[in-house]
Amino acid sequence: MLDVKRLRLLRELHIRGTLADVALALQYSPSAVSQQLALLEKETGVKLLRKVGRRVQLTAQAEILVAHTSDIVESLERAEADLAASLTTVAGTVRLAVFQSAALALLPELLSAMSQDYPEVRIEMTQREPETALQETWARDFDLVVAEQYPGHAAPRHPELDRAVLTSDAIRLAVPFAGVIGSVSRLRAEPIAHIEDTAGLPWVMEPRGAASRHWAEQACRQAGFEPDVRFETADLQAQVRLIESGNAVALLPDLMWTGRTPALTLIDLPGLPRRTVFTSARRASRTRPAILACREILARTAQHIPENRPGT
Repeated sequence: MLDVKRLRLLRELHIRGTLADVALALQYSPSAVSQQLALLEKETGVKLLRKVGRRVQLTAQAEILVAHTSDIVESLERAEADLAASLTTVAGTVRLAVFQSAALALLPELLSAMSQDYPEVRIEMTQREPETALQETWARDFDLVVAEQYPGHAAPRHPELDRAVLTSDAIRLAVPFAGVIGSVSRLRAEPIAHIEDTAGLPWVMEPRGAASRHWAEQACRQAGFEPDVRFETADLQAQVRLIESGNAVALLPDLMWTGRTPALTLIDLPGLPRRTVFTSARRASRTRPAILACREILARTAQHIPENRPGT
């Protein structure tokens, strides 16, 4: 009988790519991971790893084992979910990954409601960019992810993950109030009414690789200009401060304004584009009562978010 723990290590290597990453994720030493995989090779009687430069690569036989191990892990996870569902108390830990604007808009009410309605559920939240969070939820680093999808820019799909839409929000051009002295006013004396008016002005965007960055660049190019991206930050609150102080313009989603009234102006974009916000969980664990409760409250919270357009 093959050792399931060692099979899982092989699967982790398939997912994460290096022995060091497997060790870091599972809190083992790299040498311990290597020793366990060497024992698995002895158990199977076939070569599972081959060296390619300074890294190791799975053999065809290892890939066969990984496919079967995925089925085993899913089956065990379904068993855990069924066991939890058989109990009368909703309890346990939900490891939640969420991007910043959703964390600001949804997390306070989620945590308050979970504390009141399901006091024996522990929520552990980590801020992650959606593309990374989806990958890490598939890899079982998280149980549930709140992610986003920009128009015409499909979020990554993983076969073991489901998807449930929470809400959608408008994406608008955010510019400083008229009369605010800063880089924007010094470069343009006339009021900004359309995205085309921001050609040549300083922009703030998320770092390259983020879906929002790609979408924002495409929106500018479709408007006939290449954006002058002077500032890069994944912190949307920092982006808002740059705009409020008169030093940048940006494309921002309406979820940012939940419960706040920033000092800036929002301008509609052509076609009134909207971003989709959704949750994903592994299909094998999505029936776990703690995950169901968390998704239920997230959905309820998202439904109650009002359309909010400050500064217009």
